[in-house]
Amino acid sequence: MSVFSTPPPQYSTFEAEQLAESKFGINGEASPLSSERDQNFLIQSEEESFVLKISNSSESFDELDMQNKVMQHIVKVDPEFELTLPLCSLSGDEIIQIENKGQTNWVRGLKYINGKFLKDSKHDQIMLLELGSFLGRLDNAMKDFNHPAAKRAFPWDVRYTDFLKVHKNHINKDRGIIDYYLSKYETHVLPNESYLRKAVIHNDGNDHNVLLDQNGKTRGIIDFGDMVYSYIVLEPAVCMAYVSLEKTDTLEVISKILKGYHQAFHLNEYELNSVIFLMCLRLCITITMAAYRKKLFPENDYLSVSENQAWELLNRMKTEDLNDWSKQLTEYAQS
Repeated sequence: MSVFSTPPPQYSTFEAEQLAESKFGINGEASPLSSERDQNFLIQSEEESFVLKISNSSESFDELDMQNKVMQHIVKVDPEFELTLPLCSLSGDEIIQIENKGQTNWVRGLKYINGKFLKDSKHDQIMLLELGSFLGRLDNAMKDFNHPAAKRAFPWDVRYTDFLKVHKNHINKDRGIIDYYLSKYETHVLPNESYLRKAVIHNDGNDHNVLLDQNGKTRGIIDFGDMVYSYIVLEPAVCMAYVSLEKTDTLEVISKILKGYHQAFHLNEYELNSVIFLMCLRLCITITMAAYRKKLFPENDYLSVSENQAWELLNRMKTEDLNDWSKQLTEYAQS
């Protein structure tokens, strides 16, 4: 069993309020927050607000410890980042264990960041450049961070292509699209893999996770649950994949993000050349994961949040000359 095949926790808002009070000493009102594989609640009292995060029963302590430690590392290196920093429980621990109806879960309290999500804002050219730069700053702050839990075989890491090969059979539409983009990856990325630097990255800088301040400036990022040791250039590629959904000016949008990232975190030519292929492969993971998990958890609408848009973009990109796009992206980022 993994976090992808194990059902998320099923705590009521009343039980969440009891946990908040008994474990963190905060008497507040609980309201559910969206989550893919965990269960999250916003706990609001008159004095403060925080996020109560009840992890999937298959989530390991080490992976949660990695998430807590990287956030603490980032703000130590660059204090201007707004992050959901871990809170201590009444026992003095940042990660505690609870049992309910025979199931064991790890629980954390995280600082609540009040801001506007990028998905709810207009994406103009300045904002896209700033978004890329923000992620470059983030990776600069993370570049010296290490944790043993980061080196894992993880489906949301494009290097873990076994997930696509094994689970593409869950797709009801054109499964050949997965083979098409896997072939592109194997032809244009893998031969140059030795030139693609690796580090621990956030790996989920999409517009559901990036927060803006009241002036529309990128200020923070949430959800470090997909962190992994992988290609550094995968960081902008993931962001490019999701921010370009439902847009027709795809090349212009992703060019701005990549240029902003490159200005903050310099990428070599091999990394720049690979980014379009990594972007498409990440979208392949999106549609495959949605097809796989919808069969397991048909009641969870959140699993399909990006599925249809990802299909549309992948089909459209299949008609484009990706080699030409790779050259254009590299030239623009370096200009």
